[in-house]
Amino acid sequence: MIRVLLADDQSLVRAGFRALLDAQPDIEVAGEAADGEEAVRGIRELRPDVVLMDIRMPVLDGLAATRRVTGDLDLKDVKVVMLTTFELDEYVFEAIRSGASGFLVKDTEPDELLRAVRAVVAGDALLSPGVTRRLIAEFAARSKEPGAAGALAGLTEREREVMALVGIGLSNEEIARRLVVSPLTAKTHVSRTMVKLGARDRAQLVVLAYESGLVRPGWLG
Repeated sequence: MIRVLLADDQSLVRAGFRALLDAQPDIEVAGEAADGEEAVRGIRELRPDVVLMDIRMPVLDGLAATRRVTGDLDLKDVKVVMLTTFELDEYVFEAIRSGASGFLVKDTEPDELLRAVRAVVAGDALLSPGVTRRLIAEFAARSKEPGAAGALAGLTEREREVMALVGIGLSNEEIARRLVVSPLTAKTHVSRTMVKLGARDRAQLVVLAYESGLVRPGWLG
């Protein structure tokens, strides 16, 4: 059973998400929070698998709350998904740098929301390729200048290649086709790369790909 915590200051939004999620046989809503402080307390107490975290909330906003969660080693298995009204909200990029596993717009189709919750728990790509590429394009435009690539020294040539493909927004299936390997092999390469770099999830791998200079703006496929 996938346990989800809903953090949003709008009760109608929480109610809508709860109705959808609780109707699924493999998902349950473990708790709700109306502000960031309440969300952090609930996460520490309930240890959900996934948190759907609104970016703009009173008392403590979703960005600050996410930093607290991702910075707590006791909560390393909790995946945070940011919720926003706009697909390219400026706070999303900082949230991903802070360890959020990705983001969803609040008017996401129900099926896409369910796929996202299940995907992030499985460690797969959270966002649809189209949304991912828009996110990456905007992130690249805002990203700081690439740093030294020394952090990638421990990667094999194939792992660097896979990381670059993740960085331009390809899914495991697309990477497998590009490299002529099985999807399982592609997923294994992605997982090993994440472990070597200490990346919390795929979203952070994208950030590292840009910040190391392995991928540059304009390389989108």
